[in-house]
Amino acid sequence: MKEFITNSVEETLAAAAEVAAKLSAGDIILYEGDMGAGKTHFTKGIARFLNVDDEVTSPTFALVNEYSGDLPLFHFDLYRIDSYDDLYAIGFFDYLDRDGIIAAEWSENIAELKEELGEVVTVCIEKLSETGRKITVSGKYFD
Repeated sequence: MKEFITNSVEETLAAAAEVAAKLSAGDIILYEGDMGAGKTHFTKGIARFLNVDDEVTSPTFALVNEYSGDLPLFHFDLYRIDSYDDLYAIGFFDYLDRDGIIAAEWSENIAELKEELGEVVTVCIEKLSETGRKITVSGKYFD
């Protein structure tokens, strides 16, 4: 397990880059954290490390945003997804074969997802203050 305490968006981006340095094609990141905790900012840090040129935005309405960089990055929002049928309907499992990195916000909405996917990286972000965050990274590479 790796823990970061960040006090700014830039520090969160740097923490994400440190995590991204360990990732490879096929890896899955499952985020946990309240609204506004910084999940999308963390994804921006991963995208920056992967040399993604596009602006990274929350996939709230699109459900998934795809980015090209050194590796493809697939950023999912599972907030309104609460079953495996929903995951199949949005094509989530098809992305597992696309040799990129999946970053899925609100993964805790589907309790058994972590167990079903096998070795994943879990990023739990806790809001400590307006700008302060406690980021706990566990799972693949971090246990």
